[in-house]
Amino acid sequence: MPKTVTIEPPQEGDILFDVEEKVFPDYQANEGDKAYVFMHTVPFEGSVGLVNMLTATRLQRKGFDLTFVLYGPGVLMASAARGYPAVGNEGFPGNLGYNKQLRTLIDEGAKVYACRFAMGALYGMREDDLIKGVTPFNPLDVLDANIQAWRDKALVLATWTV
Repeated sequence: MPKTVTIEPPQEGDILFDVEEKVFPDYQANEGDKAYVFMHTVPFEGSVGLVNMLTATRLQRKGFDLTFVLYGPGVLMASAARGYPAVGNEGFPGNLGYNKQLRTLIDEGAKVYACRFAMGALYGMREDDLIKGVTPFNPLDVLDANIQAWRDKALVLATWTV
């Protein structure tokens, strides 16, 4: 059957969606509000790691006291040894996106933690391999951080991917 309808394809710069309308209010943190983001995800295996980092940055900028917890494969996001052909060089565009976003979180006041068990037992990372400002923690702290978040009545985002 031959094609019967022709529609012009979108052109660069065309706006195809209403980017001004927001459905929910633009909430800001109340005094003392806390947020915890728990990341157990493989960097570069999907968008969830970077999307949650961007969400965490937005929480920080809305005024939440932010705690960012990396465990399991998530600790790989905090590697200060990333780069190619040399540390700090982007081997491809976006190669250091995780590093840059963690640096932004830390520079803007977030507390960032990385699990020592995942670092050492799973990935052979040393504490010295962490981005400056990331605090290594005991694997038993994953549960206690969740309990602390619960006691703080904090907003919690938790992502698991394997």
